[in-house]
Parts: sequence; C-alpha cells; structure tokens
Amino acid sequence: MYWLANAFIFRRRYSPIHVLDPRIKLLLSIELFTLSLISSTVIHIGITLAVIFAVAALAKILERMYRTLLFSAAFSILIFVINFLVGYSIITSFVLAVRFVAIVGSTSLFFLTTSPDELEYVMKWFRLPQDVVFAFVTAVRFVPVLMLDAIQIMDAQKSRGLELEKGNFVNRIKKLAPILIPLVVTAVIRSSELAEAMEARAYGAVKKPTSLYTLTLKRRDKVVGILSVAFFAALLIYFFTG
Repeated sequence: MYWLANAFIFRRRYSPIHVLDPRIKLLLSIELFTLSLISSTVIHIGITLAVIFAVAALAKILERMYRTLLFSAAFSILIFVINFLVGYSIITSFVLAVRFVAIVGSTSLFFLTTSPDELEYVMKWFRLPQDVVFAFVTAVRFVPVLMLDAIQIMDAQKSRGLELEKGNFVNRIKKLAPILIPLVVTAVIRSSELAEAMEARAYGAVKKPTSLYTLTLKRRDKVVGILSVAFFAALLIYFFTG
C-alpha cells in the first residue's frame, strides 16, 4: 500500500514538462481530458492514450502514473461489466472502460507534475476566493499524508496481533475501529497544528494578500501552448470527421 500512497505525493523532477508554467500544464491536461471524453472508437481512445503516455514519458512519471492507473483499473473493469450487462456491445463497453482510464491519466498528468505551490498560484490567477484556494491546496497536501498515516497505523496494529484480513465482512468493519480512532486523533492534532501556524502567520488579516511569486509565461511556455492547441485542434477535426 505504500507504493499506492506515494503515487499521490508530488515529487519534483527536472523534465521538459515540470519546468513549464502551471497554466500550460493545466491546458495540456484539459485538452487530453477533452479528447478522452469525446473518444468514441477504439482508434480514438488508442490515440488519446498514446498521447497521454507520451507526455508522461517526457515528464518522467510513467512509473508513478502506472500506479494511479492500476488503482483505477478496478473501476474500469466495473464500468465494462455494467455497460455490457445493460446491453452495450463488447467494443462499446471496452471503449467506455478505457475512457475512464484515459480521464484519470489526463488529470494525473497535471497533479503529478505540478507542486501544491504552483497549484495555489494557478487558482489565485483564476481569482478564486482565498479560503477556497487554501482549503483545496491543504487537501492536496494532506490527503496523501493521511493515507501514509493510516498505513503506518495498520502496520502498528498488525504487529500487536490485529488480524484485518480474517473474518467476514461485518467483523472486518468492526476491526477498523483500532485504525480509525488513532487516525482521527492524528488528523485532529495535525489540524490543530495547522490552525496555530495560520494564526501565527496572521492568516485572514489582509483581504487581498499578495504573493511572493507571480506567474509569467516564458517563450517556451508560449511555444508549447501554441503547439498543443494546434495539435488538439487537429485531433478534434480527425475525431469528428475521420
């Protein structure tokens, strides 16, 4: 489970994608997300997946994306089974199932290559309320940390003799109490420490706080943005006419 939790934690790397402006990375993710939604044939979804994996390889995050896609594979299989049972053909059910994987992959590209600080800058650039920005960025930062805490608590309780894998469904649910109680206590402690840190930094004292850094588009960002829009438009034309 550690490898799954680590897949949701941002790791800074040097790659042609990581150094881009976060707004350009968001644009790439939106374009691939749109292509995933409108893909209606095996060829279309195959092209979309190929582009997603190509960008992931360029960003050097193939291994980490593999972890997130493997996590979504169970839901993809469920989508395939449900669509097949309600009367769709095998091909259509397959396309719908793989489309879900492509959607997860397109969104993962942005979050795996964008730090929480860059995400905060992007949300502020969209003129979103400060409290909304803070809440969302805090969730992005601490959800993976809570996942790691839960895994560590499970390992600690197993070392004390707790058998989570044995028993029926009801008994397994009851055995989660020794996991959930320490996890809730840990979350409360973290939230209290965060509140104290916010108060010490006078959070909310200024209605429109300024940022230390501002987003500026460099030449490479403009070139990548123009090329991506052109490539996206070409694929749109092919998907609707091909």
